[in-house]
Amino acid sequence: MTLITAVLFSLIACFYAMVGFGGGSSYIAVLALMEFRYDLIPVIALLCNIIVVTGGSYHFIKQRHFNWNLFWPFMVSSIPLAYVGGLIPLSREFFLALLGGCLLLAGLRLLFIRDESYSQGSIKIPPRALGLTVGAFLGLFSGMVGIGGGIFLAPILLNFRWGKPKQVAATASVFILVNSVAGLTGQLVKQGGLNAEVISYWPLFFVVLIGGQLGSMMGSQKITQSFVKNLTGLLVLFVSGRLLFF
Repeated sequence: MTLITAVLFSLIACFYAMVGFGGGSSYIAVLALMEFRYDLIPVIALLCNIIVVTGGSYHFIKQRHFNWNLFWPFMVSSIPLAYVGGLIPLSREFFLALLGGCLLLAGLRLLFIRDESYSQGSIKIPPRALGLTVGAFLGLFSGMVGIGGGIFLAPILLNFRWGKPKQVAATASVFILVNSVAGLTGQLVKQGGLNAEVISYWPLFFVVLIGGQLGSMMGSQKITQSFVKNLTGLLVLFVSGRLLFF
């Protein structure tokens, strides 16, 4: 582990926490680019996710941005399938290509949403059956690749106007938390427990704690909804580019 890795992780945690994300996809990108052990990458990313979004969930809920009725259908189906996804072996090349391609499409679509489409009258709660279906798919996928899934859930919620940007950030944050715990459990079962080498990377966990707290406080209080939406789209595109082209 290098100082550059620690700095990148702290910045990722801060910027992603502003929009309710844990940063798992970017942690994966950084670790893969720096040729960390492939089997450790999902575990490290999920642990960092949990640290960041625990604080983020608290701050967004405290500021009354969290909507339980919007959240629970996605949660119910995602948790068991995130665990199952964590048990499934996946090749490095396949999961990076799949992750990068999906993020590219999501980011491009997100940046073309008009700000005025978020009037109070345009927001609606998704049908429960649809929420359960989307949650199941995202849970399985996120468990397979070692992310929380919020970076996919947020563009879906925004594209279909199922919540305002800060409501979406709050929903994504709690969604990432529960999925990361379930996915990490599956990963650890698959690998036979927590590898001692993972613990040696404790400085990464410390810097994402600090960065995540700063980002979630700013995102829940001081940043406009338009900024949150645009930053979400740019972050999604940045990660996809790193995964696909570098």
